[in-house]
Amino acid sequence: MHIIGLNGSPNKNGSTQKLLDRVLDKCASLGAETEVIRAAEAVGSARTPFCTACSTPCSGVCYINTPLEEAFEKMKKADALVIASPVYFGSVSAQIKAFFDKTRRLRAEKAYVGKPCGFIAVGASRFGGQESTLAALHAMALVQGMTVLGTGHAEFDAGHLGVSSQRPVEEDSFALSRCDSLALRIMEEVR
Repeated sequence: MHIIGLNGSPNKNGSTQKLLDRVLDKCASLGAETEVIRAAEAVGSARTPFCTACSTPCSGVCYINTPLEEAFEKMKKADALVIASPVYFGSVSAQIKAFFDKTRRLRAEKAYVGKPCGFIAVGASRFGGQESTLAALHAMALVQGMTVLGTGHAEFDAGHLGVSSQRPVEEDSFALSRCDSLALRIMEEVR
């Protein structure tokens, strides 16, 4: 089993990465291989960082032979994904939005249809836009045909939309428990 975490934060080792690590570490303890892809680095490798819909259907010309194409290929092969974003102005980061805007070609290929996917959102305050960020992440996944997973698991409860946290994440015990529940749910799905 191979689980990929997609970090949508421009901060390499910030709060979003810490929660993503928590989920991936739990998956690894249950037998999965895990890997992190940083959306900022992948999108930054494209010839143009933002999609301009330069061709329809998308030819992928802006990212062929770049780390972004490599990231897309790794995600195709993964058994499940965990997509994480900080909350910026009540929604996802520009980096994760740009990353998904570049997936038009993959959508045409139906490359991610049925792929299980869980979500993490981190804000500066308790009610800082985490739910609207999770909803935006769900929409991106659903447009690709992915299977949206909540944090529900029999060992915890019926679940929530995803891991919703506020900084400092190390002190958010509820979010940390949601990370564990999400990992169990993902592993249950991929088995």
